[in-house]
Amino acid sequence: MSEGASLLNAPVASAGSAALQVSIVIISFNTRDLLRDCLASTLQECGALASEILVVDNASADGSPEMVEREFPGVRLIRSATNLGFGAANNLALQQARGRYFVLLNSDAFLAPGALHRALRHMDETPACALGGGRLVGRDGVLQPSAMAFHSLLGDFLVLTGLSGKFPRLFGHAMRGGTNEDQAAQVDWVPGAFAIVRPAALEKIGLFDPSFFLYYEEVDLCRRMKQAGMEIWYWPDVVVTHLGGESSKQLSNLEFSPRAAQVVLWRMRSTLLYYRKHHGSQAWFAKWLEKTLYSLTVLRNRLSRTPERRERERHYRAMLALLDQAWHETQGGRISPPRPW
Repeated sequence: MSEGASLLNAPVASAGSAALQVSIVIISFNTRDLLRDCLASTLQECGALASEILVVDNASADGSPEMVEREFPGVRLIRSATNLGFGAANNLALQQARGRYFVLLNSDAFLAPGALHRALRHMDETPACALGGGRLVGRDGVLQPSAMAFHSLLGDFLVLTGLSGKFPRLFGHAMRGGTNEDQAAQVDWVPGAFAIVRPAALEKIGLFDPSFFLYYEEVDLCRRMKQAGMEIWYWPDVVVTHLGGESSKQLSNLEFSPRAAQVVLWRMRSTLLYYRKHHGSQAWFAKWLEKTLYSLTVLRNRLSRTPERRERERHYRAMLALLDQAWHETQGGRISPPRPW
């Protein structure tokens, strides 16, 4: 935890430098081909804008850092010897970034023409805004969740049961907080696939909390900003194509691969860490809520003879085991397991 505290409070280097309009930070972990396309697209979008691009490579084994050095010599490459996760890797770059604004961009995200310039203009016109996000769409142009409400037990219940998706007009506030995603608005938080950040805000509240290896980092950051009296904005005219939203869609086959189970475990750990940090004892209720829903699903499918329902039972038994593991490894959300998770 001492390492996390030191990284969280690390200084932001040369924040707000007049020489550079924007510093774009991209985190990569074994995403060489996507990263190549992302960098080419980002450089084209930057055009003549005074900018810098920083890539943090999280110990990739697919030749990503070598590709950056060979094909994009103007990009500042920061190599990490281990996979630091999303927040801590961003912190490495944010401590070195020199732009008037910082942009966080996933390696599987692509700025639409004019998106970067619109984001810069919005920040200039909204001085109380600490962090802003845009309209995330998939490759097919379908809107992804882009303007979000802070997590709550009721909201998580509506999401986990699927009610917010089935009845968005009644329960959509669980994810969006009542925001119309066709209109600019102040929101609780925006996804980290794209975000533009005011360096002075990070100087005031600190960087990402590295206790979160993956998931909830941007939620925690936005919450700390809002607690400090800052604003978080969503702008629908800042369009970003995000491919990751497509790969995370639920499949009809519920059988876990080791990789899928690992990602679910990461999410569960971060959920518990977030609730313990911001809601104290509600971390137990967050676990109880998930466990109850999974247990009911197991019971509903236990006696069925159909292969689909038996597979569903096995899937949710595995989810229960992962939830117990996450609770044990985080001591109920009190500690973050050593990186890499």
